[in-house]
Amino acid sequence: MKKYNLSTWLLFLIPSILGILLFMVPVKLTGDWKVPIATLADILSGFIAPIMPWTATVILIIAALGSILYLLKGKDEEDTSFTTNLFSVSIFWVITRIIGAALALLVVLQIGPDWIWNENTGGLLLSEDGLVTFLFTIFLFAGMLLPLLLNFGLLEFFGTMMVKVMRPLFKLPGRSSIDALTSWIGDGTIGVLLTAKQYEEGYYTKKEAAIIGTTFSVVSITFSIVIIDHVGLSSYFLQFYGTVILTGLILAFIMPRIYPLGGKADEYIDGRPFTGDEEKLPEGYNSFSHGLENALAKAETNRSFGKTFADGFKNVLDMWIGVIPVVMAFGTVALILAEYTPVFTILGKPFEPILSVLGIPEAADAAQLMVVGFTDMFLPAILAEGMITSELTLFVVATISVTQLIFMAEVGGLLLGSKIPVNFLDLVMIFLLRTLIALPIVAGVAHLLF
Repeated sequence: MKKYNLSTWLLFLIPSILGILLFMVPVKLTGDWKVPIATLADILSGFIAPIMPWTATVILIIAALGSILYLLKGKDEEDTSFTTNLFSVSIFWVITRIIGAALALLVVLQIGPDWIWNENTGGLLLSEDGLVTFLFTIFLFAGMLLPLLLNFGLLEFFGTMMVKVMRPLFKLPGRSSIDALTSWIGDGTIGVLLTAKQYEEGYYTKKEAAIIGTTFSVVSITFSIVIIDHVGLSSYFLQFYGTVILTGLILAFIMPRIYPLGGKADEYIDGRPFTGDEEKLPEGYNSFSHGLENALAKAETNRSFGKTFADGFKNVLDMWIGVIPVVMAFGTVALILAEYTPVFTILGKPFEPILSVLGIPEAADAAQLMVVGFTDMFLPAILAEGMITSELTLFVVATISVTQLIFMAEVGGLLLGSKIPVNFLDLVMIFLLRTLIALPIVAGVAHLLF
């Protein structure tokens, strides 16, 4: 194994351990057990809450105007600058950002129809203590601190050690563990982009790319914190995320073996057939020593804390500009549909007897929350507020919303926009199958907890 000096070892260990402590270890600082970044977000929210509705509105307007300008400018394939990646999006997402900004203006000015901006619809999202305020602060801390997990070798260390796990369990090459961990710890969108890039470069077959994109581009810890906090169960974060991991692993084992993923072609993007060759460990290495060397090599390349800070700030802007408009647009529309129409009640009806059999209280109300997550993963938690009173049911709704994985506001839209071979009907089927398989598992854990 290559020799590394003490500074490289410290560069790997200190940020990685700090990242684990901040993102994964709940502590009791302000009354409830929460991971530290959620507590930091709560504290900041308390200070800036009065100015947040207008601050968020300004961000939404910037997102909309920037996207319009880049749409009018036209796409330059050679321009890969950060601002281009931030604002150069498809016409669908431009329209979404415009709708988000328009709705925010109606809410803060309280003009237009009452059903758009009242406290049960748009006002619920953009109030001083609403979801958008919390997202603003959690994205600030999570974005700035994510490089601790991503940039100093933690993923490389665990990824290499998982090589012998991925193929037998999940029918995937060892290198896919990096994609999976990046999604799980970082962000599902990063996982989709990594997967798409490696598929286009010929590292994954069509089947492997489809499996990784729809099974391992999971909801990140950051978003999971938001979900469990919003339903008022932040003190159960450890149990909640443990259930997410358990259910996610069971789904990852089952989904590649059944329709539609099981039927995808075992060939590469250029038509080459799958041979089954796997990467081998270098002579004289085991998975631990090879993973450690990969981690130290990664840490060695990230000695610039200025670059790390810049990466963190880019993460923050990416989340603010990319996610908040989607939440405002999809969330407000869904809340209006939920409050004033029977759409989700009708779509969720088939789940009502299933939830009743599983002993879930308030099954009729919870049933509609089983389907609304296909639009955006935040919506079940948003709609559950004030609708569901049972802690057991809130736990099930929160956990299912995270394990469903396929939501059109982010991962689903990215998958459809990439070259990964999945279509809209595939995503609908995967969403429904994941929900049906996950429900008994999550319900079982919930009954043990409550």
